[in-house]
Amino acid sequence: MKASDAEILIIPGYTNSGPDHWQSRWEAKLSTARRVEQAEWSKPVRDDWVKRIAEEVNSATRPVVLVAHSLGIPSAIHAIPHFRNEVAGAFFVAPPDVANPAIRPKHLMTFGPYPRDPLPFPTITIASRNDPFGSYEHADDIAASWGSLLIDAGEAGHINSESGHGPWPEGTMVFAQFLSRLKRS
Repeated sequence: MKASDAEILIIPGYTNSGPDHWQSRWEAKLSTARRVEQAEWSKPVRDDWVKRIAEEVNSATRPVVLVAHSLGIPSAIHAIPHFRNEVAGAFFVAPPDVANPAIRPKHLMTFGPYPRDPLPFPTITIASRNDPFGSYEHADDIAASWGSLLIDAGEAGHINSESGHGPWPEGTMVFAQFLSRLKRS
């Protein structure tokens, strides 16, 4: 599949993705990408976030590819039962451990726990060895339960602009390869 064959939904996490974040850069470069806007970025409500993602998927006119970062991942996973349109695949980056009582702010725990059923479409999960919001072992565990290919990003922090991942060329290459392997319906 080519990027032009899909609707690429950019799903940021808590507080949104700023202009230097790789998600914002991808959104600007990919003509078929659009951000799933949330009403409240700094005080997220799980049901509201899930509903917005489902609305965007269900309004798509082409197969959807999800590109979720951080809190966008559990939001997307919880939205899956509400999808009526085809999702061709999902690219998950830096899954937070939303069941960890040490997570801050505490209300982010309302996004957990992750459903552990196998996902109905191909996915890649990219995780860091030193992500302050989720351990690599946690990412490995949930990716295995979903049937997702896990990619070890090494010591890459939270894989955001603060950890030096603005342009993130390695991510761009992995995403392009992932897209090329998705089947076009």
